[in-house]
Amino acid sequence: MKKKIIIFSGDPNSVNSELIYKSFIKLKKEIRKKVYLITNYELFKMQLKKLNYSLNLVKFDNSSKKINPNTLKVINVKLKFSDSFNVEKTEVKRFIKNSLNLSHKYGLKKDVSGIINCSINKRLLDKKYLGVTEYFASKCKIKKNSEAMLIYNENLSVSPVTTHIKLRNVSKKISSKLIFSKIMTINKEFLRIFHKKPKIAILGLNPHNAEYNKDSEEIKIILPALKKLKKSKISIFGPLVTDTVFIKDYLKYDVIVGMYHDQILTPFKSIYKFDAFNLTLGLKYLRVSPDHGTAVNLIGKNKANPISLIKCINFLNRFSS
Repeated sequence: MKKKIIIFSGDPNSVNSELIYKSFIKLKKEIRKKVYLITNYELFKMQLKKLNYSLNLVKFDNSSKKINPNTLKVINVKLKFSDSFNVEKTEVKRFIKNSLNLSHKYGLKKDVSGIINCSINKRLLDKKYLGVTEYFASKCKIKKNSEAMLIYNENLSVSPVTTHIKLRNVSKKISSKLIFSKIMTINKEFLRIFHKKPKIAILGLNPHNAEYNKDSEEIKIILPALKKLKKSKISIFGPLVTDTVFIKDYLKYDVIVGMYHDQILTPFKSIYKFDAFNLTLGLKYLRVSPDHGTAVNLIGKNKANPISLIKCINFLNRFSS
């Protein structure tokens, strides 16, 4: 049985429609057959027209008959709009919530290999969620902090212990328990998905690891977590000094774990650009997303780079047979 690849179109006020079009036309015929798009049919059709893109679309339901592989199958979600790239905020929030819930339901189905959500302005989510990772973790009802965000490239992956929080709150948020939980998830899921026990490096929080001062987070929080992880037979190294590890030493590891988002995402994107995607570990299904934002400044300019979305689709295709 060929499993479906589900894509949620994400924030309507974005470059997502451009990226979906550019990605779909570059896919092999056999992969196109598996792709199903959760979006508003009329809005997506209007956006493609405004971008001067030509693509066959069809509304899909379970009774749909055989469909031409060059046709993109749309699972329709209601949305009120008047302007194709300036949909009213209240409507967008409702649309995103309904679409994410529908994506979750599809993710749980046996005939689905996984779900992809295109970029979303996180301010449109309920305030109790830091991001889509946390949203799906809540929907899956998994134990708190047992999910992990992995930015994946074939040569290196990175993962932040804390995600979308203010920098001044990072030292308050991290704990030995949190670090232990995140890395245990990374190790378990990396082995399950990629059939490889990863070499994991962990970064310190302070410049030069605060020279291991007794009051530093390295001594009080990170090193105790490392000792416990080593006892659990995890291949773990560190804490490494952040200002030099991405010069060359990063090549020694499969995953580098940082204490906060930009500590690892900034050097990672400097090296790999858009040649990566976001993989949520620990859910009841595979969930991936492109490693970039909504890029509203690029709407209508035909400049958006689809490589990350294409990588998401090709990754899920590995599990679609």
